[in-house]
Amino acid sequence: LAPWVPVVGLEIHAQISSNSKLFSGSQVQFAAPPNSLVSFFDASLPGTLPVLNRRCVEAAVMTGLALNCSINKKSLFDRKHYFYADLPAGYQITQQRVPIAVNGSLSYSLCIDNKMSQMVTKTVRIKQIQLEQDSGKSLHDDTRSQTLVDLNRAGVGLMEVVMEPDMCCGEEAAAAVRELQLILQTLGSSQAVMAEGQLRVDANVSVHHPGEPYGVRTEVKNINSIRFLAKAVDYEIQRQIEELENGGTILNETRAFDSKLGCTIPMRDKEGKQDYRFMPEPNLPPLILYDAKSLPANVNHQQVVNIDWIHERLPDLPSVKRAKLVEQYGILPEHSFALLNEDGLSEYFENVVKQTQMKPKKVIGWILNVLLSYLKQHSLTVKESPVSCFLLADLLNLLEKKEISSTAARQVFAELWKGEGKTPLEIVKQKKLELIQDQKELEQICQAVIDGQESEVIMIVLG
Repeated sequence: LAPWVPVVGLEIHAQISSNSKLFSGSQVQFAAPPNSLVSFFDASLPGTLPVLNRRCVEAAVMTGLALNCSINKKSLFDRKHYFYADLPAGYQITQQRVPIAVNGSLSYSLCIDNKMSQMVTKTVRIKQIQLEQDSGKSLHDDTRSQTLVDLNRAGVGLMEVVMEPDMCCGEEAAAAVRELQLILQTLGSSQAVMAEGQLRVDANVSVHHPGEPYGVRTEVKNINSIRFLAKAVDYEIQRQIEELENGGTILNETRAFDSKLGCTIPMRDKEGKQDYRFMPEPNLPPLILYDAKSLPANVNHQQVVNIDWIHERLPDLPSVKRAKLVEQYGILPEHSFALLNEDGLSEYFENVVKQTQMKPKKVIGWILNVLLSYLKQHSLTVKESPVSCFLLADLLNLLEKKEISSTAARQVFAELWKGEGKTPLEIVKQKKLELIQDQKELEQICQAVIDGQESEVIMIVLG
């Protein structure tokens, strides 16, 4: 029998990095006291009206451009109705009919067979990016059998990035989301910290035989880490294949990933399709954007969003940064991925290179094999490293000038990691780790050893 072909598509909600919410002036802040950041509009009091946040629009345009999308000069807002305790209005304002950006693509790279030296680049199509409000948060208190509602998150601006089903396994899905996360962080359009719910992924998974139509898909909701995304997708693919091979059927349902058990579990079925009763949002006019050609002459620049102006100010994206690192320092492409995958590591590397005579190719070995393994071991970020780029540069200079051996250099690094404020040179002197360059001195040491062990020397000579 022909093998199964898995199909994976992703929907990603990225929280826009903005001081205030999408349609109200309430502040956005993680872990604020419950219900302390709720305006009348967020609480949906009668008579309150939405006012669109310009910063959120610019962040969505910037993200769309970085993902090679067409930006719609006219986009529309809609109401999506559903009833849940943390959605006080009974509807969410989103962009169902005409979103802000469409038809983009994202290139990402991944290793073949876990070998860093063999990388392939793949592309996933981006169907659309839409602006929408986040909902509040329901906290279920089982001991008191009640649900508490926190509306701090209600109305926070989200970009929903919808990817086409162009992926086939958990590793591909994880690599695509990691690249998107790096792009968002580079742009500053979202901090994209998954642990704080700023990036949440829904994965649509199905399997079919080659040449046959796509199978029934399930949706795994709200995955909050890249590692869990890979596991959830691969588990779901395997589960569906086993179910079908045992004569079962796949239900069109929503599932959740249980990270402790490492499996997906059913949440609710989608057979009776929920009718969201979409309708145009009556309180918001169409969102009109301009480019340099269509910009009216007499308009106040503070009042409009100019697509070309944003395009000119896009920073270097991760792919460009990696290419520059490879070209400038002669490092391997896979090393450029490792440098960019850790926040602040490429800057750290470049600073060390500037201050040391050691070749970049050797510096990268120290950064990836020594510094990074210490950071991972102690669960620290680059910014929290007790060994600054200046200290590492000093250490590598001692090694490069052959004043110490590489074994001694590792000992010095271990001492530096303690963060006691000593310089590499002080540690070398204190621990007597210098390499001896003077031949006479070496001969004297050898002679002293021989003189002190006369009987053993005779045994060796006679033996």
